[in-house]
Amino acid sequence: MTTGSFYQNYREVTLLVVHCSATRYDRNFPVEALHRCHLARGFASIGYHFYITRDGEVHICRPVHQIGAHASGWNDKSIGICYEGGLNKDNRPADTRTYAQKCSLLDLLRQLKADYPEARILGHYQLSVSVHKACPCFDAREEYGALV
Repeated sequence: MTTGSFYQNYREVTLLVVHCSATRYDRNFPVEALHRCHLARGFASIGYHFYITRDGEVHICRPVHQIGAHASGWNDKSIGICYEGGLNKDNRPADTRTYAQKCSLLDLLRQLKADYPEARILGHYQLSVSVHKACPCFDAREEYGALV
């Protein structure tokens, strides 16, 4: 898979922001459902650049050269990556990534770091103290901070 390194010079990307869909780990939330959800919220399309379903499939939702709609105030210099899940059986925030999702996310982040070597990897909640969400329900900075 190519992430679009041909386009990397069209905008400055300083952040790779990891999100979760905030859906239960045992309920399917396919890319089509995500698309309907984002349209209902008034977006032109899915706000994330990439969506990783529970089977580990990486869906390209928005070209990386296009500004996303996933982290208000940070969209112009970031790429948004979302995994399906993030809520446990009690609808509480939890790291619900499947093994396939973890593998796909790692592969995708490695490729994006190759394309944007100066970009930092953060979870949505790590962008600012004013972000009051658990998303992506794990410490992305700690888990992927050493990627080069």
